[in-house]
Amino acid sequence: MRYYWVKMALTISQKKYALVKRLYEKKQYSAREIALHLDVSIDAVYAFLRKHKIPRRTLVEQRRSLFARKELSFKIRSRLSENDRLLKTIGVVLYWGEGFKAERAAGVDFANSDAEMVVVFIKFLRRICGVDEKRLRVLLYCYANQDVPSLVQFWSKTTDIPHSQFTKPYVRKDFRLGKEGKMPHGLVHIRYCDKKLLNLLREWIKEYKCVGGGVVNRSRL
Repeated sequence: MRYYWVKMALTISQKKYALVKRLYEKKQYSAREIALHLDVSIDAVYAFLRKHKIPRRTLVEQRRSLFARKELSFKIRSRLSENDRLLKTIGVVLYWGEGFKAERAAGVDFANSDAEMVVVFIKFLRRICGVDEKRLRVLLYCYANQDVPSLVQFWSKTTDIPHSQFTKPYVRKDFRLGKEGKMPHGLVHIRYCDKKLLNLLREWIKEYKCVGGGVVNRSRL
């Protein structure tokens, strides 16, 4: 064990300058990853960066780097049939209208009470985006005088997502009688926690905006 720590404390050879610079700047390796790659301590990496005046990444830059290198949890279909292209268009437009797109969002969040619309969006996620089924989550929003277990059963069957992937329902108690008739099956949020997929959806929405003539000047409305 003593020999191990002595070995890990060795400094980095001058001959490895180009390698360290490439790993840190081009490949965006963290100091820890470089240390593991070269079998040295993290302190040795930091000392090497200081000695050769290689600028350290800021905390924000580090987070961006880690995010950029994070492995995708989905696989976009590369070859699209005519029906696939139509499904992609519908899915993107649905998210444009009914999805949570704020910068603070952690991933995809599509909300709707129309079962057919939800089915189409789920099909888009599965067929076009190639999402990981195990990462899909459903949040049910309903009223206190509705049968929650029956609603969960309905949406589980409709979406083909198991009950185990439903989060705790949001049951609204301050409602007016008869209002729940507008949402007989409640409303569901279809969620997929991967910000890279959300960013891709945002890019697709931008492309569709350009097709429609660009960004609307709201001051003229």
